[in-house]
Amino acid sequence: MRIAIIGAGFSGSVLAIELARSAGPGVDILLVGEADSYGRGLAYGQARPEHLLNVRARDLGATADHPGEFADWLNLTERARASFLPRLVYGEYLYSRLQAAAQLSLAALQRIEQEAVALEREGPGFRMHLADGRGFACDAAVLAVGALPPQRLAGIGPRLAVHPSYLGWPWHEGAIDRVHPDARVLVVGTGLTMVDVVATLQRRGHRGGVVALSRHGLLPQAHRELPSAPVALPPHVLQALQRHDLRGLVRALRTLAPVVPDWRSLVDALRPHTQAFWRGLPPAARARFLRHLRPYWEVLRHRLAPAAAAQLEDWCARGRLQVRAGRLVRARRGEDGIEALIRGRGDAHLRSERYDVLIRATGFDTDIERTTHPLIAHLRDAGLLRADPLGLGVQATSEFEALDRRGAPVRGLYCLGPLLRAQLWEITAVPELRVAARRLAQRLLAGEARLRGAPAAAPPRHANLP
Repeated sequence: MRIAIIGAGFSGSVLAIELARSAGPGVDILLVGEADSYGRGLAYGQARPEHLLNVRARDLGATADHPGEFADWLNLTERARASFLPRLVYGEYLYSRLQAAAQLSLAALQRIEQEAVALEREGPGFRMHLADGRGFACDAAVLAVGALPPQRLAGIGPRLAVHPSYLGWPWHEGAIDRVHPDARVLVVGTGLTMVDVVATLQRRGHRGGVVALSRHGLLPQAHRELPSAPVALPPHVLQALQRHDLRGLVRALRTLAPVVPDWRSLVDALRPHTQAFWRGLPPAARARFLRHLRPYWEVLRHRLAPAAAAQLEDWCARGRLQVRAGRLVRARRGEDGIEALIRGRGDAHLRSERYDVLIRATGFDTDIERTTHPLIAHLRDAGLLRADPLGLGVQATSEFEALDRRGAPVRGLYCLGPLLRAQLWEITAVPELRVAARRLAQRLLAGEARLRGAPAAAPPRHANLP
């Protein structure tokens, strides 16, 4: 059996580790990704020293049966295990686990350092096409591409879209390092990506004013230095979860939040139930959640490391950062800078403002209908992927097998990671991803994607791991 994993970031690497640990001789695991992405991906490969993890070190092990492995790998003390470390360190840990899996596996774990640009049916399996023009056959393929490339912000004029003062992705080829220290900066987005942008600007000694803009103007909440004691959900909350009653759940949580010692424990107690709750929500309720509740859930669920929150608070207190609620209606490149039209939340009139740099920091994208990702766009246009109508990725079976345009399973084509938000919602953080990776590895090795037909042609020659 030959299994191709497209994407060498966290999702793809952890799936490769799980397969390598359990597969026997005769299984080829081909991990396809660009050379500098192995084990790191965008989240950890493009991180800076000032970017911190938003999960405690003790909970970040790569595999579901050893959640404390990251802290063990660093030989942390008990106190340090509850700390929030730099994301760069975590990237090194993931790469080391991938190397170790390749050394110990009975299967052949091989990396193919090229971008995958197309995937086509070939007999009972697939043929993968790479950016360098080569290709290879495989029996099963897993789309573990992570978040899709950021789309251009709505309202961006054509001149500005191609001008260096518009940073569609601030970490692309050091774009943020070219921002002048005195530049007046508009950041669209007030979530975790904005926090990283501000941290990097602060580290570089930025002196100009920074405005962060989002529809609600909400900032991610902070973790406590030490974790709070867990709480048990009362019966009326559990009943709302089991009945998939969104309104009832919100009402129950509103009455419960003021009486628990720490609201963070309440949000964390919901986490084991979130995927099942989301799967049972009807489409109309999902749409209501996304329209009205998503921003509030995001800032409570995806929290900041205490040190990052303190830096953000300091910049706001000193007037270096202004967080506003509103919408960017139009931005164009003028003769002496960026001319932005902004409607403040609740305002009847637009305001014209001038900036030197505009940074998109709206988080990751999973809308496959509008994506420019070459492989995902190819599969969509070929009818091998079916888009979620709410823009949350792809539609898939409960076993992560992709559905085609007509809604039928595409045998042997699987998804893992953020593209599964339509099915699971909570599938972007380490604890959920490592459980899903193990489940998919078991499915693949159980013979559901078993070899059918003649032996596949040899893949292109690339360096084996390590």
